Amino acid sequence: MKTKITILLSALILMSSCQPSIEDTVDLNVQNWIHGSQNCENNIDPPIQVVKYNSNTYILRQNKCINYEAPFMFLFFGENKALLMDTGATQEDDIFPLYETVNKIINDWSKKNGEVELIVAHTHKHGDHYAGDGQFKGKPNTSVIGLEVNDVQDFFKIANWPEEVVDYDLGNRMMKIIPIPGHQASSIAVYDTSTKILLTGDTFYPGRLYINDWIAFKMSIERLVKFTDINEVSTILGNHIEMTQTAGVDYPMGSIYQPKEHQLPLSVLTLKELSSTLTKLGDTPTKQIHDSFIIYPVD
Repeated sequence: MKTKITILLSALILMSSCQPSIEDTVDLNVQNWIHGSQNCENNIDPPIQVVKYNSNTYILRQNKCINYEAPFMFLFFGENKALLMDTGATQEDDIFPLYETVNKIINDWSKKNGEVELIVAHTHKHGDHYAGDGQFKGKPNTSVIGLEVNDVQDFFKIANWPEEVVDYDLGNRMMKIIPIPGHQASSIAVYDTSTKILLTGDTFYPGRLYINDWIAFKMSIERLVKFTDINEVSTILGNHIEMTQTAGVDYPMGSIYQPKEHQLPLSVLTLKELSSTLTKLGDTPTKQIHDSFIIYPVD
């Protein structure tokens, strides 16, 4: 009997030791981001802040003193590919060394894990999200996806735009690509099945949600809500912070100093708040202020 118990305990210990450990991640609700300066001549922050969310996921933010938009960029590693979402708001590599920064991250990661191909994609076609593309074009082992709807469709093999959600495998790390036009025609959301992070670009973030196509935007938000109903979401991350820590109060456009920013992450509950509001507003584009976002139709 003792022998059987010993064998059983040994088996349980062995099974436990083989279970993958849950990796620690950065708490993005309390993460401090570089947020500009009252006088940019005195700004000593790096041009790009790099936050290691976990060993295979990085979040980058552009310095507001380089460009007030201060967009976020996201880098995901799989076994075969790395996916960079967006390239920021500045072309010049001497003041915005994005390729150099990303390449160093990749080289350091590759020393431990092996080489990967870099795929550069975009949440949408607005200049503050693809200005740095030129730094990556022509670089070895790097592909830059085009900006038009057909470019996105062709690369990710989306047959039924914008209704179809497709998988894109980085190598033992599956990303789901979700078309969400409305803010801009080629807008996409990206869901990482590993971290359960949902990227929503400029469609949903703590700021002014500029809506170019009201009906398309409403439908995209409805699809995102349905997606979250059947997929676990740890957090929702957009590409900017424009809201302050005071509910319903945003920083003015062009602000180069945001010392009391809203946190970057938003929740599924807040996404559902947006969807419910859009439904109630009907087909009439209407500006409306909420605690963590502003519905902002564009004429």
